[in-house]
This record gives sequence, C-alpha cells and structure tokens, in this order.
Amino acid sequence: MFSLISGSRSSKTFKPKKNIPEGSHQYELLKHAEATLGSGNLRQAVMLPEGEDLNEWIAVNTVDFFNQINMLYGTITEFCTEASCPVMSAGPRYEYHWADGTNIKKPIKCSAPKYIDYLMTWVQDQLDDETLFPSKIGVPFPKNFMSVAKTILKRLFRVYAHIYHQHFDSVMRLQEEAHLNTSFKHFIFFVQEFNLIDRRELAPLQELIEKLGSKDR
Repeated sequence: MFSLISGSRSSKTFKPKKNIPEGSHQYELLKHAEATLGSGNLRQAVMLPEGEDLNEWIAVNTVDFFNQINMLYGTITEFCTEASCPVMSAGPRYEYHWADGTNIKKPIKCSAPKYIDYLMTWVQDQLDDETLFPSKIGVPFPKNFMSVAKTILKRLFRVYAHIYHQHFDSVMRLQEEAHLNTSFKHFIFFVQEFNLIDRRELAPLQELIEKLGSKDR
C-alpha cells in the first residue's frame, strides 16, 4: 500500500494525498491490507477479509490506489507535457477523450497532462463526497456506490496505461519501475478479484496483465 512507494526518491504527489482518518474502521482495514500485502501474496492480499463489508473494502482500496497513482504520476509530470503528450493515449491504438457528465458533458480531446488533471480532480471530488464515500461508522454506502467505484477504477487504469506506454523509459531512468510494477499488479489483482473493470477497458495493457498473472500461478 503506501509503503510500496514510500522508498521512492520523489515524494512529490500530483494532487494532495487523500488521508483516511486514523482510528477509524477504514484506517484499521487499510492497516490490515498493508499487513497482508507484506506477506508477498497479492492474490490473497486483495481478498475481502472475513466479516468485512465489500463496499468498505473497495472504498479503502480505491482511496489507496488514488494515492499510489498520484505519487507515481507525480514522479514523471515533468516528462508528461503538452508538447510530449498532445493527446491522452496508451500506445498508438488507444486514445482517451475527457467527459465527466457534469462540467464537461461532451467528450473533449485534450493533452495527457490536462486529461490526467481533469481525471484526478474528478476522482478527488468523488472521494471527498461523504454521501459517496462515507468515512463515519454506521453511515451506509449509497446504492450507486459500486458503479461510481467502477468508473473511478476504470479511469485510474488509464493513468497506468499512459505511464506504461508513453513514459516507461522515464520510469526506468528514475529507477521507479519496481514501484510501478508492484502497484499495477496489486491494482489489477484487486479489480480482477471483484470484477470491477470490463476486460475491453484493460486491452491497452493486456499483454502485461497476462504476464503478471502467469508469474503468480
């Protein structure tokens, strides 16, 4: 979890880190997740802990993935510019246009840094919304929580895809590839465990996903 990237030379984050309040049940869940991650078995680490609420488990991990991607992208922002990445792409076959359904209803073509700024700001707004991501004990998750979480994770995947396709050479120069690979493997095992992202959406990194999965069998 957070510890995966804490050894990173750059502690710069793209957006402010989203904190889970210490002492809360979600904080305890996060600590549990960190402990099981430390065991090295990622397939087991992503499983729903016995007796826990699925929505809460997905919420805690979604916040954590946001923080991880925030940090990973923060290490390469100087290489992801309007000039180097005039479109938000993941290789030559995949291009993403931004729409959030409220402020921008019709998808717009924009540079990768602009797209990722829109995306991370949008995710942050969802995570900060107490009606969507309640942090207080006893406050129920809304009925649409799972579909919101799926949209967040689908969009966060695009940042991984962009980093791998367009900036992996920079990641290697910064010696961050172990962090990136571990973080992405954790992310993929998590979304696979709960079927949170449509297979077609994962196509830009399908080869890598298969490679990571086969190593773990």
